[in-house]
This record gives sequence, C-alpha cells and structure tokens, in this order.
Amino acid sequence: MRVAMCQIPVNDDPKENLERIREALVQAADADADLAVFPEAAQVRFGNDLAAVAEPLDGLFVTELRRAAREHRTAMIVGVFEPSADGRVHNTAVAIDADGSLAGTYRKLHLFDAFRFRESETVAPGDEPVVVELAGARIGLVTCYDIRFPELARALVDRGAELLVVIAAWAQGVYKEEHWTTLVRARAIENTTWVVAVDKAPDLTDPPRGGRTGVGRSLLVDPMGVALADLGPAPAVRVLDLDPELTASVRATIPSLSHRRKDVL
Repeated sequence: MRVAMCQIPVNDDPKENLERIREALVQAADADADLAVFPEAAQVRFGNDLAAVAEPLDGLFVTELRRAAREHRTAMIVGVFEPSADGRVHNTAVAIDADGSLAGTYRKLHLFDAFRFRESETVAPGDEPVVVELAGARIGLVTCYDIRFPELARALVDRGAELLVVIAAWAQGVYKEEHWTTLVRARAIENTTWVVAVDKAPDLTDPPRGGRTGVGRSLLVDPMGVALADLGPAPAVRVLDLDPELTASVRATIPSLSHRRKDVL
C-alpha cells in the first residue's frame, strides 16, 4: 500500500485550500499513491467563523474533493466542517474512495478544550468510532486531540482497523511537538499497528482567534513504533510504502493484544 502524507498549509480561504489539496493530490497520484491523507480542518483553519464556512457532505467542497479523487484515481482522507443540528459544526474526516464515492465519515469525538482553547464553543462532538474500508484496507479514523485517548485507538483496533490514520491541526506551544510525536508512536506501539499521522504545515503568520496551529512533523510509524518518516516543519508531500504483512509479524513477536486481562480490566 502506497500512502501520501500531504502536509499542506491551510489558510482562511476555502477556495485556496481546495486548490492546495488538488495540487497535492496530483503529486500523490503521480507517485502512484493508493491513499492521500490531508490534515484536519483542511477546508479552513481554526479561528474563522466555522459555521459560515461549514457545508453539508453534498456541498461544493466535498463534491469537489470527490471529483478530484475520481479524476486522479486516488483515495483520500480530508478534514472538513459540516453543520450540526445545534448551530455549531462537526469537525469531520471524510474518506473518499478512488472512484469518488464517499466511503465513510468520522466526526471528532474528543474536543480540544485545553491549553486555553475551547473547541466545544464552535464544534459539536461526534458519537461513535469509525472504521472505513478504503484503498484495500480497514482504516480507523482519529482526529488530532483524539490521539490523547488510547481507548479510542484500542476500540478501532478491536473493530478490525488494520491501520490508524490521524489527521491534525496540532496547536503550537511549549512541548507540543514532543507530545505529538510521542503520542503517535505510543498508539502504534500499544496496538502493534501502523499509524499514518498527518498534521498541517505550521502557521507562520498571525492567525485569527484561536492561536497558531500546525507543527508539521507528519509521521509514518510502523507496528514496532519506528518512525519511518518525519516530514519536519515545511510543507511537503511524501509518498511511502506501507507493508501490512509487518503487522502480523510484529504481533507474533509481541502478542500484547492477546495478553490483555479482560477478566480484570
């Protein structure tokens, strides 16, 4: 399986962001990627009026994503915003197959009410973990702050996820890069599974309300916890091969999932 990690910058203009997604998808397709992964909130960066930008899943933004996937025959996972029933929005990961069909959606469960930021003021939480069939694999979807909750990753693996895809717009701050890289590797190690984690390229100019987001450092981590790629801070598209057979090999050596004490814990 060939995966493109698309660490793109995201600004305040959805049209510009859609064009950046298209450009990165072309690079991914040219490198024969099966799946292109984009950041959380790739539609527009946090700090904007999200309710004004949010669209239903049959709106223009997702429709254009589906058109691009179909044109370039490449599956993709992208973070968007869709309206919620209570006037807020959902922070949604859309999974689009290579034929342009919508394979599934995941609404972020854990909202980032931390480090003096309150995502829940504008975002409504989802209510279920999601595993999608995409690019020939069962993929568990994780969004940003979710990575701090190991029970979600474990629930996805228990539901048959063969790899985890994490999309993020990770808030900048003291120790935040260390948290990001450590948590991504921890989720791979404790679940003996592949993790593809894609953050947005860092905000370098003064953003609107909400603080700077994105640290970059998108990672491909194998089931032993080895980071096979770290994209650093600059915008980048990197295509790498992911060997699903390695998972079975690692689990034969470290059968920690089968050693769980469900009778006690």
